[in-house]
Amino acid sequence: MEPTNKPFSLRQRLKSFVFAGRGIVSFFASEHNALVHLLATVCVISMGFWLSISEIQWALVVLAIAMVFAAEIFNTAIEKLADEQTREYSPRIKIIKDLSAAAVLITALGAAIVGLIVFLPPLIDKF
Repeated sequence: MEPTNKPFSLRQRLKSFVFAGRGIVSFFASEHNALVHLLATVCVISMGFWLSISEIQWALVVLAIAMVFAAEIFNTAIEKLADEQTREYSPRIKIIKDLSAAAVLITALGAAIVGLIVFLPPLIDKF
């Protein structure tokens, strides 16, 4: 890939946000897991307000949420790219898809552990 000699363009930078927004809309419109993650996010944020978690805890929760969504979006992109290569079964593509799904699982498990660390102590105190 050759370096570009194009001057900085604010208009082009703003367009990149539009493209990213389209990607987010496409993700939520086409992926069932996105809606599951969105529901979990709403529950987690509601619980955070209910339990009045600290700023540091909010930072950890937001980071965990962002990581799960990013992993799911990367997984979706990899799956769609793999499907563009072939619609036929391919053991190599299966491994690639399994690896990207595993990344989502690991990220989600990490987020669940963050959730336990953040929410379990104040829940125990409430009851």
